[in-house]
Amino acid sequence: MLTLLGPKSSTSGFCDGLSRRGFLRIGSLGLGGIALPQLLLAEAGAGIQSSGVRHKAVILIFLPGGPSHQDMFDLKRDAPAEIRGEFNPIATSVPGIQICEHLPRMAKVMDKCTIIRSMVGMEDRHEAFQTYTGRLNRNQPPGGWPAMGSLLAKLQGSGDPSIPASIGLAPKMGHPEWADSGPAGYLGSAYGPFEINKGGGKDDMVLNGITLDRLSDRRSLLASLDNFRRTVDTSGQMSGLDAYTQQAFGILTSSRLVTALDIKNEDPKVVERYGKGDARNRDDGGPKLMEHFLIARRLVEAGARCVTLAFSRWDHHGDNFGALRQDLPLLDQGLSALITDLHERGLDRDVSVMVAGEFGRSPTINKDGGRDHWPRVSCALLAGGGLKHGQVIGSTDRLGGEAISRPTTFGEVHATLYHSLGLDVNKVTVPDLTGRPQFLVDPGVQPMKELIG
Repeated sequence: MLTLLGPKSSTSGFCDGLSRRGFLRIGSLGLGGIALPQLLLAEAGAGIQSSGVRHKAVILIFLPGGPSHQDMFDLKRDAPAEIRGEFNPIATSVPGIQICEHLPRMAKVMDKCTIIRSMVGMEDRHEAFQTYTGRLNRNQPPGGWPAMGSLLAKLQGSGDPSIPASIGLAPKMGHPEWADSGPAGYLGSAYGPFEINKGGGKDDMVLNGITLDRLSDRRSLLASLDNFRRTVDTSGQMSGLDAYTQQAFGILTSSRLVTALDIKNEDPKVVERYGKGDARNRDDGGPKLMEHFLIARRLVEAGARCVTLAFSRWDHHGDNFGALRQDLPLLDQGLSALITDLHERGLDRDVSVMVAGEFGRSPTINKDGGRDHWPRVSCALLAGGGLKHGQVIGSTDRLGGEAISRPTTFGEVHATLYHSLGLDVNKVTVPDLTGRPQFLVDPGVQPMKELIG
């Protein structure tokens, strides 16, 4: 196992760059459990070449704990006081669409987004599984359902051989199901996500003194690996390695991944637009790392096919409105910056963005000023992907507790994202461990016509 420890300087721009050490693990010449020869073989099987051609990609933003839909994108000012909450709606760039007053930046880019107010079919389970797979966590085939990132790694591979196809930015959390970057399922670990921030603690080790600082120092790293290359070449072992293993050495000596992860390489004005967050974990949930929104853009631009990130903690059984007053402005800044950035860089037709939690919140405010779990309805937000935006899909009743028009499932949202990625959910299948062909979403589920025209 090779662990590349992050820089200790508080001024570093890598990921959070604060007290917690970001790191990359490379085991058996592998990335985050993905053996590099396997990764390269998978990419070759999918016909992926490093051609510099723009590629389709998706960024999945998970809000751990279940965000309060009726306090963000579906406010109910006509409901009784014990339901309507403390926030007021504001107008957006799309006439007739209103959202929470604590999302003013998102209001300005609403013409580039779609709000789904009628997400249904969820379970009362605190996990990222359904958000990343589009399926319920039950009745699974042998090996389990793979997440979208793993399916894309299998079917399309990376847009650049030196960048993993599927990358997870979520750090460790007290509730590990929230920090899951998406299961590889029956596809196996070769197609699992490359997880950037799952380290820290006394068990971390450094092999041959190669830290992330040295990885950034191209000269030092190449000198270290050149010594190894010479040893292997002299012994004649290199000539006996297959082409994929030889390419693995190329990935290890490439600066493309580290360059994408290091926001010191970004325009300071762009970094400022995304803002600064808080690297401390919120209870058993995640930190508020604004730079992850920026790093996600940099990774898909560099060649990643799917990037997942988890932002803060939204399980507000108490003090719902106090917590939202802190978190909504940060989400507002990071998400609006990402959407604006994608458009300004001409990536909005190629990169899709989905924002969702695992379920919604109860209509009634409880005795502790919070809202409880409510899997009967929730919301989601989509942007980019060349989809038809500037609209609201679905609606809930006066109390925000039931979908009364256009009930929408995670499967339909995933089918739409696959469509934007150029995959036909009616035709594309992947064999499971028994050899049975499995569709990308549940059979019969179709892309949303409202979004694809």
